Amino acid sequence: MPTRALARMFVLVASTFAAGCAGDERIRTKHDAAVRVDPFEDSGFTNPDMVSAPDAGPLTPDAFFANDPEPPYCGEDGRMRPAPEVAGTLDCPEDKNREGCPCTTPGQRALCWPGLRANRNRGICKDGMTTCQVGFEFGHRWGPCLDYVLPVEGAAQGADSCRCFSNGNWALDNLVPCISQDMDNHYYVYSSRPDAQLGYVCDGLTSVPPPAPAADWTASKLKVDCAGRFELCYTIKAGDVTNPQAGDCVLVRSCVNTWYGRAGAEQKLPGLKGWAATDDACAQRFVEQGGYGEMSVLGKSSECEAVDDGQGGPLVFKRASYCPPRCAEMADNEECRHCSASGAGDF
Repeated sequence: MPTRALARMFVLVASTFAAGCAGDERIRTKHDAAVRVDPFEDSGFTNPDMVSAPDAGPLTPDAFFANDPEPPYCGEDGRMRPAPEVAGTLDCPEDKNREGCPCTTPGQRALCWPGLRANRNRGICKDGMTTCQVGFEFGHRWGPCLDYVLPVEGAAQGADSCRCFSNGNWALDNLVPCISQDMDNHYYVYSSRPDAQLGYVCDGLTSVPPPAPAADWTASKLKVDCAGRFELCYTIKAGDVTNPQAGDCVLVRSCVNTWYGRAGAEQKLPGLKGWAATDDACAQRFVEQGGYGEMSVLGKSSECEAVDDGQGGPLVFKRASYCPPRCAEMADNEECRHCSASGAGDF
């Protein structure tokens, strides 16, 4: 069947999905809304500036730390193991450098964290800094923890929640689909392939309907704020990115299942495989009206926490809009002016 190639589809890449900054008025820092407790009350030591996290619970010396045990560990095989040991005591674990706890060298500065371990250095959350202060009868003690950032109260998802997978980058080098049309104005949609000089290439059809191309669609890299086993999927749908609907048809869903072993480090993942759309009606709608791509994740962190939408389904962490083919010749049109062939995504 004779076919002719159409202009390639371009993807509009959104900017940042859920970013936070230190100047955001929603972010609580330092001692805002803090609860005062004295973990040394029973020992005779009194520190009137002792501060714990706002969700500390009952005002008992070890209330906050008793409610924040070291998490278990779920390794690459998915099996749960006991929590690793943390040096120090229940009141003064060495991983937090809590205010009023022992230190060795006056003037020494160290990172500190007055929140839950599960939120530490995820999303907007960040450590504070404390300084070892001179002590006498009871030895040197850590001073106040300053400039830390805690989760935004009530935040369930996104960077403000400081949960696993709330900040990072899933980089997909090429997200461009190819479109061909036969003499009867019937469309076929399939994956392009990366090219060092051109960015991407659309190979001609060898048969209709086309088979899935043998070459990978895109290379893939991940950098995220927690370790774990994740299934990452990129799904193309026909529909409006500004008003996604549950019934929007799926053109392709391409996934990679991987163990991501080191939080905050960029890791190369297997590429997303080549594909050809099999839903004929969805392909026609996508070509004529445009659509959008969804980045989603489903998995379990290395701390055995479910990474999902809260109901056991994939968590969509970014959407990007695909422009219809007419944008190749109408770049100044309002619906087309932001189109590009890029395809990586921050969140």
